[in-house]
Amino acid sequence: MKKFEEIKFNIGTLEGISAKNVEEHLKLYAGYVKSTNLIVEKIGELMSDPEKNMYILGELQRRFSFEFNGIRNHEYYFKSLEGGKKALPANSKLKAAIEKQAPSFDLWLTSFKILAMTRGVGWAVLGYDKKTDQFVHIWIDEQHLGQLNGVEWILGLDMWEHAFVYDYPTSEKKKYVEAFFENLNWEVIEENFAKAK
Repeated sequence: MKKFEEIKFNIGTLEGISAKNVEEHLKLYAGYVKSTNLIVEKIGELMSDPEKNMYILGELQRRFSFEFNGIRNHEYYFKSLEGGKKALPANSKLKAAIEKQAPSFDLWLTSFKILAMTRGVGWAVLGYDKKTDQFVHIWIDEQHLGQLNGVEWILGLDMWEHAFVYDYPTSEKKKYVEAFFENLNWEVIEENFAKAK
């Protein structure tokens, strides 16, 4: 397998999310890249005798899904914070599509923020199911439990404590959710939707 490469994100000053928190969060992302590559390397070594190493290979493959999703989930997340805060375009196809499914964009956003407040560690995701031409809200435990097959990510919000712990205690994670949306580059989210269609 090819090695996975760490993307260098250009995230400027954010409101309500400190440079320290971003710096530490990016280190965590880099760790997922490193761990994924180590697992791939180890699997390659153990494939010299797959029957003998069957149990270890199985467990490494299980771990691979966690580490791999740790890479991809964070890439969606950090990409959405690059380029500074940007509002949805006036002619947003994303907004129009959401408003076909929800009573209003604002009510949809409120419901997504409620999803983000789910107890536990994981990700709040707005996904798009091309087969049924509709949005779905997804709660993903950890990095990988609860992913929906064939559903494209439009928006992903990291709700592990590491995403906000330097700025807010766990009892105030709602402030982090608000800060995330305050800094969101909606043009990136609009582009994710265009690619998913």
